Amino acid sequence: MTPGPDLQQLIDIIKADAGTDDELEQLATAATTISELTGTSDAALGFFVDRARGAGKSWVEISAVLGVSKQAAHKRFADSWTTKPAFNRYTQRAMAVVKAAADVAGADNHDYIGTEHLLLAFFTQPESLATKALLQHGLTEEGVRAAVHEVNPAEEPTDPPKTLDAARPPFTRRTAHVLQGAVGEALTLGHNYVGTEHLLLAFYRDQGGLATKILLAQGFDESAAWTALRALLEEATK
Repeated sequence: MTPGPDLQQLIDIIKADAGTDDELEQLATAATTISELTGTSDAALGFFVDRARGAGKSWVEISAVLGVSKQAAHKRFADSWTTKPAFNRYTQRAMAVVKAAADVAGADNHDYIGTEHLLLAFFTQPESLATKALLQHGLTEEGVRAAVHEVNPAEEPTDPPKTLDAARPPFTRRTAHVLQGAVGEALTLGHNYVGTEHLLLAFYRDQGGLATKILLAQGFDESAAWTALRALLEEATK
């Protein structure tokens, strides 16, 4: 196992970051550093808990590995599967994708927003990093739509027509998990925003979602997504 920094190394890093011998400045830097480390550590641990849950592992098995009770593990990590997503860190493009997912679902006469609708919604933002990564790998809107409809076809119009509640979008449990997990992906990368790239990476937290299955079937696994997005992020920061 690769060791993390020991106490003295962490103290030296904080002092160097503070850039001053003033005790209060060093304390402020220490508080910020520890807060960031804690947030990143929680996000990383949550990432692997999500992967275990997505692979079908029970809370009993997960709690045994973590050395805590089932109730404690569930209380700490189950929120991303059950709570309403928070969008305060989402970029405009990421929010546009989320909103477009409702239109995609409505066009198929579905009264819920599944991961497949979210995946198709990426193509409404062709300049987003996630969509560029998909297109570079050869995943087109037409191809993805055909793959989605093969498993989950559009429904016949109803009378009255189905509508989506704009005030309370009917995200499926798996979609809510992706939307919440995108925040964790951003924290893991040290980003203070949630972009389309984080949404795309969050799909891989749950192997059971339809969108993830389609991505994997097209040969666009998590490793390929990481490689494509890293290159695009590096290009964007130049």
